[in-house]
Amino acid sequence: MSNRRASGHFHAVQFYESDRSLITIVAKFLADGFTQSQPGVVIATPEHCAAIEESLATHQLDVRRMKQLGDLVVLDAHEVLNTIMVDGMPHAPLFKHALGTMFTEVARIHPKHTVRAYGEMVNVLWQDGLTAAAIRLETLWNELANSYDFKLLCGYSMGNFYKDAAVGEITRQHSHLLAETGEAATIN
Repeated sequence: MSNRRASGHFHAVQFYESDRSLITIVAKFLADGFTQSQPGVVIATPEHCAAIEESLATHQLDVRRMKQLGDLVVLDAHEVLNTIMVDGMPHAPLFKHALGTMFTEVARIHPKHTVRAYGEMVNVLWQDGLTAAAIRLETLWNELANSYDFKLLCGYSMGNFYKDAAVGEITRQHSHLLAETGEAATIN
């Protein structure tokens, strides 16, 4: 964890109770990046993708045009997971290929700009009872940060944590904890 902090890597976690609060935080996180010419990536369930796009439009953003220009990439979390999972666990080479290819393309279009990404593949795994797979995926994201310049926000539904007491392990995989207000606090 100390290497990520020293290098300035931003890997935040948002524990949310309602989809509405999550969508608000994610849209603000991405919109703040767009004002700094930072492209955005969303890897979420189709329902959340649609809600995030709708919320971004309320920020006076032309979401359709941004997607056409490559300023915003929106991917289905289930589809991405289907390409990276082997025997119930994220496969490192498949993850690096799938996400690395995507980040390389975004960087080609937006050289020298940090990418802001929101992902909930970990939450999908957690909801499916694949706790070890979710933690492994968090580790792979941290490893990917050694090769690509991005700020990552992960979302976990609070209801999922009633199934397991590994909240501490999830928190340790992140550099920041996002409050309901969107403010980020560094995790020690």
